[in-house]
Amino acid sequence: MDPINVSSLELSEVRAAEDEKVRWWGAVFSYGGAGSTGSATIYFAIAPGERLGRHTDTVEETQFIAKGSGELRLDEGTRPVAVGDVVVLQEGEAHDLVNTGTETLEVIGFFSGPAVNQYWDDVMLPGNSRVTGSPNAPE
Repeated sequence: MDPINVSSLELSEVRAAEDEKVRWWGAVFSYGGAGSTGSATIYFAIAPGERLGRHTDTVEETQFIAKGSGELRLDEGTRPVAVGDVVVLQEGEAHDLVNTGTETLEVIGFFSGPAVNQYWDDVMLPGNSRVTGSPNAPE
C-alpha cells in the first residue's frame, strides 16, 4: 500500500443532532480489506471549543495527538493531552475528547481490529444514528 497523507483524505463532518459542541471532521485511512487486514486507522480533527462526543469503541483504540491540545474525558476523570501524547483506550471504555486549545486538535486513531463500531451517547449526523464505524463494520 502506498503512503496516505492526511492532506489527501476527503474529510466528512460528523456532529451531534442536539449538542452543538459535538462536531468534528474525519476520514478512515484503512480498515480490514481496504489497505489493512488486522487493524483500522482514522484521522479526525476538532475545532477549538468543540468536542468529539462521548462514546465507546468495539475494539481497543490508541490515539496519537498530532496537533493541538485538549482534555480526555473518562468516567474516572479527565486528563490533559497535547502534541506527541499517546493514549490507549480499552475496548468498551467510555471516552470523549475536548479541544481546550486555540488551534485545531488533530488525532490519528489506531484500532486493534480490522472493523470498529462506535456507540455514541448522542444521535450523530449525517447518519442520524448512535452508531458509526469503519466502512466494513457489521451493522
